[in-house]
Amino acid sequence: MSNPISIPDVTSLNLDSAVVAKAIDMAGTFAVNLTLAAIILAVTVMVSRWAAGAARRTLGRVPALKNDPTVLNLAVRLVRLLVLMVGLIAVLQRLGVQTTSIIAVLGAASLAIGLALQGTLSNVAAGVMLLIMRPYRVGDLVDIGGQVGTVQKLDLFVTQMANANNVKIVVPNSKVFGDTILNLSGQKTRRIELLIGVSYGANLNQVKEVLTVAATGHPKVLKTPAPWVGVTNLLDSSVEMTLHAWVKSVDFWQTKADVLQAAKEALDQANIEIPYPHQVAVPWIEGEAEPASASPKRAATARAQS
Repeated sequence: MSNPISIPDVTSLNLDSAVVAKAIDMAGTFAVNLTLAAIILAVTVMVSRWAAGAARRTLGRVPALKNDPTVLNLAVRLVRLLVLMVGLIAVLQRLGVQTTSIIAVLGAASLAIGLALQGTLSNVAAGVMLLIMRPYRVGDLVDIGGQVGTVQKLDLFVTQMANANNVKIVVPNSKVFGDTILNLSGQKTRRIELLIGVSYGANLNQVKEVLTVAATGHPKVLKTPAPWVGVTNLLDSSVEMTLHAWVKSVDFWQTKADVLQAAKEALDQANIEIPYPHQVAVPWIEGEAEPASASPKRAATARAQS
């Protein structure tokens, strides 16, 4: 007897065909949505660049921001970030992600990130306060926690400086905001202060005249306020004279060095002694009385030998 031929169930064939058709339809829809999402993302990137350039040109005309690249760059970055966020949400919606789910995920992620990056967020908060209060700007010479340098960059996380040796210094904004900030170029003029010691036998009026002439003779020293010289302390081996002279902030360091050199040369020319520690050899001949300062030492040596 021949084996019976099995006939496929018509209902099963119809079900398989429906599943395949549904899968094909879903794949086509996903491919279309994925293509549209890629197009939206590409357009978003181009629009963000255009918006950043437009914001830079527009804000660059504002007088308050024209000479402040730090705030200008921050505003441009915020505009670009905002456009990218809107475009990213549109891409996720095109891929079928609900906006409410996005907000919920962002909220949970923000809480987790905030707990994990407390130090980083403190830098961001300090950076915002620095941008609002503006204790210094890019190009200013500042002293932050003993580190002196010219500000090269200020963003939401760190302040970048370069010292006189062109060494890069990066300071977290939280440390900057919590420490003392000395803006050495924040004012248009600065005062030079030189402390110079002269001997007790010097004519102090002559010293004042010599130092005043040395300061006023420098072309970078301002006429107003006029240089000032006076006695400020009586030390163990010298009379301390203080010289004050005002200069423009940009001329401070070189002018200070020049005036100090001019003061030293003027005092030497006037035969005014500047006391300094030095040793004096006291001659001693066998059989004569020893100097008082040498007696204790020689007596101790004699006791040790006996």
